[in-house]
Amino acid sequence: MNSLVNDNTKKFNGIPLAILDLAPIKEGSNATESFEESVELAQHAESWGYNRYWLAEHHNMPGIASSATSVLIGHIAGKTNHMRIGSGGIMLPNHATIVIAEQFGTLESIYPGRIDLGLGRAPGTDQAAAYALRRTLHAGPEEFPMQVNELQDYFSEEPVSRVRAIPGQGLDIPIWLLGSSDFSARLAAEKGLRFSFASHFAPAYLLAALKLYRDNFKPTEKLEKPYAMVGVNVIAADTDEKAQYLATSHQLQFFNIRKGISTKLQHPVKNMDEIWTPMEKAAVEESLDPNTTIIGGPETVKEKLNRIQEVTKADEIIISSQIYSLEDRLRSYEIISELMS
Repeated sequence: MNSLVNDNTKKFNGIPLAILDLAPIKEGSNATESFEESVELAQHAESWGYNRYWLAEHHNMPGIASSATSVLIGHIAGKTNHMRIGSGGIMLPNHATIVIAEQFGTLESIYPGRIDLGLGRAPGTDQAAAYALRRTLHAGPEEFPMQVNELQDYFSEEPVSRVRAIPGQGLDIPIWLLGSSDFSARLAAEKGLRFSFASHFAPAYLLAALKLYRDNFKPTEKLEKPYAMVGVNVIAADTDEKAQYLATSHQLQFFNIRKGISTKLQHPVKNMDEIWTPMEKAAVEESLDPNTTIIGGPETVKEKLNRIQEVTKADEIIISSQIYSLEDRLRSYEIISELMS
């Protein structure tokens, strides 16, 4: 059985930490530079003791370069040595299930024991791009449970399907369900799968979803007890003041999304109050809740990570840090790593 924690992982208060990378494209930059920065971050993360490094599928977004998620996972895995690499997640309704089985079967065959397959049921884009991906919108998120069943069958030793995933058949690739509501929590519990909640952008249902998952979890041969990972935004710097400044890039990203504007990741600004109204600020903070978006120096980060762990009883925390400068982004994750042992 694939281990949940690799041997080189350090821990924060007894639990591993992971990284969620959206492969941001910065204003004035391009996808090539984004991928170069992702490789550098992944290599540092591995040396700092992070447990896994996930990339997320998004489409039609000028500021996110991880659309071809499986390809990028292979690129990052090839530039690292032992850290788990995976998807956070693959938006399964966008794809023929057999294609994902073959892609991840290929990845697992090249990098055995290192690949995670996190699955989401949202499109990761707008309706127009979803149609471009699927050619039809007749099949949608409501078919997600059936697709998960198909995927598990493709990975089994003796699939029921006449079609075989080659490579893929018989491989032990950990499947995670990702969610921002109770749907995937229920499904993960019913199927005895690992569960990751997207509290870094949808914090409202976090505790309810975790309780539902744990209370209804059905053990399997591959997973005897529930394993829940919680998504958190962390913008760390050497001082609270600098962290607040760096965080404005992330705030601008959500502010623009709320206005229906899709942009590259913006340079930080000195004063967001000159840009948004109090009502607009409150709307952004619905997604970037202070309980799951941590902004500050080392002591602030430590205190708030402690609090999240205590409240959620998370088995693992996955951290997203939308920071404009690579140097500042690396320093943010380094500060967090200094809290691990």
